[in-house]
Amino acid sequence: MITNSQAHFNAVAREWDKDNMHINRSISIANAMQEMIPLRNTMKALEYGAGTGILSFLLKDVFSKIVLMDNSAEMLQVCTEKINYYQTPHISTLAFDLEHADYTETFDIIYTQMVLHHIMDVPGIFKKFSHLLNAGGYIAIADLYEEDGSFHEPGMQVHKGFKPEALAALLTAEGFKNIQYKPCFNIERNNGRVYPVFLLVAQK
Repeated sequence: MITNSQAHFNAVAREWDKDNMHINRSISIANAMQEMIPLRNTMKALEYGAGTGILSFLLKDVFSKIVLMDNSAEMLQVCTEKINYYQTPHISTLAFDLEHADYTETFDIIYTQMVLHHIMDVPGIFKKFSHLLNAGGYIAIADLYEEDGSFHEPGMQVHKGFKPEALAALLTAEGFKNIQYKPCFNIERNNGRVYPVFLLVAQK
């Protein structure tokens, strides 16, 4: 059964990369990740909720292996076309719903971009991230600061952004350390509203 969220992202997949904001946001997040985490080219990476993989393709020369995990078939089809275009056999796609199923492969870094606010059980996904990380591995989460609910269309089942310090407390309870966060991008809408985005990183 395809959820409303999956249907939405399937529908917009072909147009996603045409939005300059999506590109600029990913560039800012990639730069912030490289500033905040000692990335190494031996690292095996997982982008959870990868979408069209903009962020991962910006980081394609940074990691030895990247798995693009998403539950939108159309988004992953775009990723597959990019893998062929850029000739990046170390990048692969994986159709998987980690929120509702368990996965066992382990990674040195897991990162997400504007995905966490779609996850209802945040402590649960943090626990799964911990299980999927090798010792000393990192997570990097880019998402919205707390907002008034106007970012999404009415009726969407999402969190209205987050307080990074609240996420940090959840990660501390899960055993993560070296937690830091900072603003990394502003999403500007046509109505004049500005929605700041943070990047939070933590180490297992």
